[in-house]
Amino acid sequence: MTSPFKNRIGDAWIGDGDVTENINPSDLSDVVGLYARADAAQAADAIAAARAAFPSWSATTGQMRGDILERAAAEILARREELGELLAREEGKTLPEAMGEVARAGQIFRFFAAEAVRAAGEVVPSVRPGVSVEVTREPLGVIGLITPWNFPIAIPAWKIAPALAYGNCVVFKPAELVPGCAWALTEILVRAGLPAGVLNLVMGRGSVVGAAMLESPEVDAISFTGSVGTGRQVAERCVATMKKVQLEMGGKNPLIVLDDADLPAAVEAAVNGAFFSTGQRCTASSRLIVTEGIHDRFVAAVTARLERLTVGHALRKGTDIGPVVSQDQLEQDRRYIAIGQDEGARLAWGGGLVECDTKGFFLQPALFTETTNAMRINREEIFGPVASVVRVRDYEEALAAANDTAFGLAAGICTTSLKHASHFKRNAQAGMVMVNLPTAGVDYHVPFGGRKASSYGPREQGAYAANSTPPSRPPTSTPEPFPRQRRARPAPAPRDAWGRRTISPTLLP
Repeated sequence: MTSPFKNRIGDAWIGDGDVTENINPSDLSDVVGLYARADAAQAADAIAAARAAFPSWSATTGQMRGDILERAAAEILARREELGELLAREEGKTLPEAMGEVARAGQIFRFFAAEAVRAAGEVVPSVRPGVSVEVTREPLGVIGLITPWNFPIAIPAWKIAPALAYGNCVVFKPAELVPGCAWALTEILVRAGLPAGVLNLVMGRGSVVGAAMLESPEVDAISFTGSVGTGRQVAERCVATMKKVQLEMGGKNPLIVLDDADLPAAVEAAVNGAFFSTGQRCTASSRLIVTEGIHDRFVAAVTARLERLTVGHALRKGTDIGPVVSQDQLEQDRRYIAIGQDEGARLAWGGGLVECDTKGFFLQPALFTETTNAMRINREEIFGPVASVVRVRDYEEALAAANDTAFGLAAGICTTSLKHASHFKRNAQAGMVMVNLPTAGVDYHVPFGGRKASSYGPREQGAYAANSTPPSRPPTSTPEPFPRQRRARPAPAPRDAWGRRTISPTLLP
């Protein structure tokens, strides 16, 4: 407790000045640790260290990079329980949820360990005779990563792993609320054999460390996950310095429940998506859009399910929902609950503070009914255990309500109709669409991202993360070493306007 966890800059752990006190939201008397807070000069040193390390790291083989990531993956997975407890203490997820997130981080590193040796390019014919064209991907340079507090190890993993796998160097600024997992992940990568300067950890305020990353001409790209307002500022500042930018921001995700839905499955999808992880997920099902024929039964079943949930200390066995992450977030959640009531929504269940044997930020899940899509609680991201039910007549009205939002991250539908499920998959204005599943939860090997105000730039995760570090130079064209000997060929069969070979017509009835 007296010796703070330090920032990693170049080949040294640095940080003897200001510190952040990392507090457990389940028990405010539990200090997880003291973590060094970097200043602008240290952020500049981290950027310089990354720039200095880039020439040698970018020239390493995919095998070397993959081996390092594989060693990191193995340690993360071996320490799943220990790291899960750390995550639960500093962020407030229940222990099973926290361990699941740690496992996902390990799986992400293992995936990109393999991707590191799959570097591929293209050789395509030129339109010029005697010339061949090669298209290759190359490391971009120094990548600045700014990560949120709600997934303190998984989101850093899915940003750091591809950046390193593809030969880039990283300056990593985690959210100030959750420095513990970031520090542990950095230490694991250092121990896995990552050369000095390739990954630099600079914990601290966004207004200081983040600003230094955005302003530096030595940072080639920024990947940011956070609020829409901050994301827009990040984009503007990246454009001003011609940085590449990737943004993942908010969500106001709909889950449609149709009359023909399997009611128990729909209830579980809604409760899991809306309230688990304390609703602090950008993919949370915050708008439950329910058709008239099932509405009353659905509300009654969800209410009964909420009554059986236990809100409490994240590390206690039997806890279903942990605390809200901080006092500020708790106050925001309660403000929106009051706003909903002032707008005329009916608070059907919950929304009150919960007393436990430890002092923490405990809040009952809140379920609103009799809401309209025009209400603020259905327009603005609350980022807490608060969900609204919107009653609609039929599928067509449900689809219109689902798409009536500035966001477009995830969307879901509960139905036994193949017709409606298929139509929704094609017409939901969201980056990720779920059928008979919670809107929260995406496999680590597929692309993550949304539309509208939810995302900007290339997708994250899976092989699609390669697009976050695009080629830094154009394709190269070279004369062919030996002119091709071309032989006369018989004339091909004629083709139609679509490029298909034409054959004798067949008469159809």
